[in-house]
Order: sequence, then structure tokens, then C-alpha cells
Amino acid sequence: MQESTSSVSEARAAGARVVGFGIAAVILILGAAGMFLLLSLPDANAFNTRVERLFVENADLTSAAEIKLLEILAQSGTAFSEVLAGYRVVIFVLLLFATGLLVACLVFVVTIILLNRRIGAIERQGIQVSSLTVNRGENLVVLNDMEFKLTGAAVETISVLAEARMDGDVLSGAEIESMISGKRAEDCEEASGATRIKRLRDALGNQMVSELLIKTIARQGYVLAIDQKAIRVI
Repeated sequence: MQESTSSVSEARAAGARVVGFGIAAVILILGAAGMFLLLSLPDANAFNTRVERLFVENADLTSAAEIKLLEILAQSGTAFSEVLAGYRVVIFVLLLFATGLLVACLVFVVTIILLNRRIGAIERQGIQVSSLTVNRGENLVVLNDMEFKLTGAAVETISVLAEARMDGDVLSGAEIESMISGKRAEDCEEASGATRIKRLRDALGNQMVSELLIKTIARQGYVLAIDQKAIRVI
């Protein structure tokens, strides 16, 4: 249990570090891109400067039409400056949105990775059960705070598994069938015990709970993935 808690804490710490580095990288990259875009845009007053040069270099333009043309050019320069200023604001806003979206995506990805690691740890270690009570008289199994009303055969199967777990034993399918039917293990078939295990898992209902609760050990048999001290058979 202590090793599991330690691994989860380390995973959270690693995830926090990844998120921190990722956010910093996103901000730096987008900040650099934003600076490049803003600096690449021409100066907002560039057009006005060119128009001003036209006024200075062509002082002999004195007719009404020529002066009107210069005034139109000056107004165009002002409009161009306003457009460029608007572009800068739009780019800044888009960069803010992009930063927010990338940071959110990074957090979601790290969260999914951590959840997958925790689910993997649960699958490797089994379900955490604080108490398991098997009531043969009422055909009832209480797992933590969940009650399961089972058939008599299913209760006998889980009772045998519980008693074997308290003794630290792993039972094969033939041994399970032998203990329930009263026959010798040599006279029982492995498939009969496996069928009882399957029916017990089906009776528990929740596939994840049942698969993690009743472990199958290759070439040995079946065992409850529960602490011996948490089991009580009445």
C-alpha cells in the first residue's frame, strides 16, 4: 500500500513538472512567434512618411487637382495606419487564445496520461478492499460498502476462496470443485471449478470489480486479491 501511494505521489509530481515545463514552453514559443509577426509588419506610419516626402519633394504642385490628390494620399495613409494598428490587436488576441488552448490541451493530455497510469496500477495491484464479509446463512457478500445478493453456489465458491486466502493458498479449479462437492480432487475436473469461478464473477456483476477481485494465477489457480486480515466468513 505504501509503495502504491508513493508511486501515485511520484506520478503526480512528475505530471506537475511536465505541465509546468509545457506551459513555459508554450508561452515562450508563442511569445517568440508573436514578436516575429509584430516586428514583421510594416510601420504604421510608413505610408504617411512617403506621402510627406511627396509633399516636400513636389512643392511645385500648386493646382487644385494636385493638392486634392495629395490630400487623398494623406487620408489613405491615415487609414492604412489604422488598419495596421487593428491587425496588431487582432494578432495579439489570437495569440492569447492560442496560448490558452494549447495550455488547456497540455493539461488534458497530462491528466489522461496520469489517469491511464493509475488505472494500470490498479490493474496490476488489484482492487483495494478494506473489508470482505461472506454471510453464508443469508447468501450475502459485503465488499467494502457494497452488498451482493448471490446464489448459494456462488456464496460457496467465494467462501472457499476466502478461506483459502486466509490460509495463504491458491486453489486450482479441481480443488475448488473438490472442496465444494466433497469429492477427491483427483476425481474432479478443472473445468468444473473454472465454471464456478465464471459464475461467481457473473454474479458479482461489475466486470472490473470481479476481474480484479478474483485473480487468475497462470498454472496455479485462483485467489482473492484481498488482504487476509480484511476477510470475514460467517
